[in-house]
Amino acid sequence: MAEELTRRAALGVAGLTGLAGVAGCASGSGPEAPANLSGKEVAKVSEVPVGGGRLNGELKLLVTQPTEGVFKVFTSKCPHQGCGVGVPKDGIADCPCHGSEFDITDGSVKKGPAKTGLREYPAEVKNGAVVVI
Repeated sequence: MAEELTRRAALGVAGLTGLAGVAGCASGSGPEAPANLSGKEVAKVSEVPVGGGRLNGELKLLVTQPTEGVFKVFTSKCPHQGCGVGVPKDGIADCPCHGSEFDITDGSVKKGPAKTGLREYPAEVKNGAVVVI
């Protein structure tokens, strides 16, 4: 019987630990960008400043233009705990929850606590819009 109580206690702790991880950054978290983005227009070229970017809240994406005519599309969800990154400034998109910073050129981590960069989606310009391919 003691073995059963120990097992139950362990399962209970595991469950609470999982809940704590989910609640860790609930204020900024949201659904991941949709899996099938192929062919989706994510921003108008005119809406994305050179050296900066624009958030597409509906699709949970960050669209950047690191240099003139070069457009990049990343998930806007920080890989640390799922908060949404902010609009980039000075070539950096930051996470307001814990201070991670990401390069708008390649999505790489410039400052932690995030250990991995933002997921990138291949994109092209088509008819004045940035489209995921």
